[in-house]
Amino acid sequence: MSNPFETAPASRGKTERVHATTTHLIVLPGGGYASHASHEAEPIVEWLSTLGLSASVFRYPLHVRHPEPLVALQAEIRRRREQGAVRIGLIGFSAGGHLAGLAALAPGGDPHESVQFALLGYAITSMETETYRPARLILLGEDASPHLRRQTSLDALVTEASPPFFLWHTAEDIYVPPEHTYRLASALAAHEVPHTVHVFAHGPHSLGLAEGADEAATWTKLARSWIAEQVRMPHPGTS
Repeated sequence: MSNPFETAPASRGKTERVHATTTHLIVLPGGGYASHASHEAEPIVEWLSTLGLSASVFRYPLHVRHPEPLVALQAEIRRRREQGAVRIGLIGFSAGGHLAGLAALAPGGDPHESVQFALLGYAITSMETETYRPARLILLGEDASPHLRRQTSLDALVTEASPPFFLWHTAEDIYVPPEHTYRLASALAAHEVPHTVHVFAHGPHSLGLAEGADEAATWTKLARSWIAEQVRMPHPGTS
């Protein structure tokens, strides 16, 4: 199988690799803002490393209120930029997907904290629904106002300038129903933001790499090609 992170043969018969070293992917495991799921952390980095991509796990603060996890992630993005990353991609699962979305869609426009693409797996996207209430209570508290719940819902943050998204979910997820992915996808479509969506018929919540999970296991193959496309895209401000 050809590697999408390699270009056509270059001079001297060698194969040129896409300049993935200028891209860094930050992996955000799920856990309801109460823990970090280990199978959504280093195994994801190991998979990305087999593609020749630079990646790391970021264990954001737990049991704290918004915006502390977001501020911590933005500081990590800045740190990776200082180390030479030109493009930053985020890969988040469940609550980690919510945090990834907050960072990717954050208003303000600070180029040092910008995100060029985001991949969300069975992510919590809305704080307005009652599904997976424990995560909302940790992040926002028992008495969160309707305004705060809306402003931490990803579909409310999408603009025409938002980066591309890859979303995947399973229709059988009872902890974070696919409604969350549909809400975000609808907002992305309404603002004409490039995105791809895959909702697989079967599979529980918290699949991680989904090895042995039948059709849902194909998400890594689909994401592999999508990430390669994002890596090849010119960074804003370059020719």
